[in-house]
Amino acid sequence: MMKFSALILSLFVLISANIVFAADNEEIEYLLSFVAASDCVFIRNGSEHGAGDARDHLEMKYNYVKKRIKTADMFIDKIAAKSSITRRKYKVRCGGKEFATEKWLKDALAAHRASADK
Repeated sequence: MMKFSALILSLFVLISANIVFAADNEEIEYLLSFVAASDCVFIRNGSEHGAGDARDHLEMKYNYVKKRIKTADMFIDKIAAKSSITRRKYKVRCGGKEFATEKWLKDALAAHRASADK
């Protein structure tokens, strides 16, 4: 009976972990789509890039370290906020205003989560 209970508990933990990972993965996919759909200019290491290029770059970085990125918040902090090589912060220019990409994406994620809670 103890082995059966342990097996059931293990299965529950694995299923719960997969559900959480799927939700976080959905949020990361949302952020990548949000970047691609924007009309903003992305500034990476002093160079300007379009939305599609920015999305592709972030996705490439994410795919490289995907196993270590567990949440959308980690994705923003570790992937989308700054260059892994130069450590320079990424920026985004939308409607003539420049923002830190980190704040822009955290605001987008918060809005996405709020709309999902309704």
